[in-house]
Amino acid sequence: MLYDDILENYKEAEPIFFSDLERGGISKSALNQQLKTMCKNGFLEKYDTGIYYRPKKSLLKSSIGPNADMVARYRFISKGKNVDGFYAGNSFANQLGISTQVPRVVEIVSNNTNSSAREIMIGNRPFYVRKPVVPVTAENVYVLQMLELLKNLDAYLDGSYQDAKEKIAEYIEMHGITRKDIDLYIRDYPGTVFKYYYELELDHVLA
Repeated sequence: MLYDDILENYKEAEPIFFSDLERGGISKSALNQQLKTMCKNGFLEKYDTGIYYRPKKSLLKSSIGPNADMVARYRFISKGKNVDGFYAGNSFANQLGISTQVPRVVEIVSNNTNSSAREIMIGNRPFYVRKPVVPVTAENVYVLQMLELLKNLDAYLDGSYQDAKEKIAEYIEMHGITRKDIDLYIRDYPGTVFKYYYELELDHVLA
């Protein structure tokens, strides 16, 4: 039963996507009807079109659900053991510590988009989503995230190249990125990636 599946596989306040609930043995209209019934009974609440959640009760008895960042992460970046994307642009540069700019729009590179790069709204937050140069997997996600950053490094960098080198070197060490990993993917990227890669002397910090 759908009720049991949701209860078993989804925690409270966790996004539930309509597309993930679709099964061969049930039509979309029948699935819609079941979800409407669950919402009416208070088992589920609707976050947005095609997105639901099991409400979590706060100490004040109000309902708590997912926020826009969580929905975006589950939809485009990772859900469970699946890895489908990563934060990019100023969003990642800020996380890495080479930029103090707080972007108005969170940039994401994801396998889970079939259209050209676009800005979408989730809740009241804007996200800019685009396809990866190479399909993202759990094995290559950190390498691709770093190479994406190097495509337009000057656009994000607040400090010196030395500062950037130190931060990126920490990232390389943290995620165990090797020279072999770089060699697998760097040729899929534009020449600016090679330029920044060698200007930062990243080859010297790779195993």
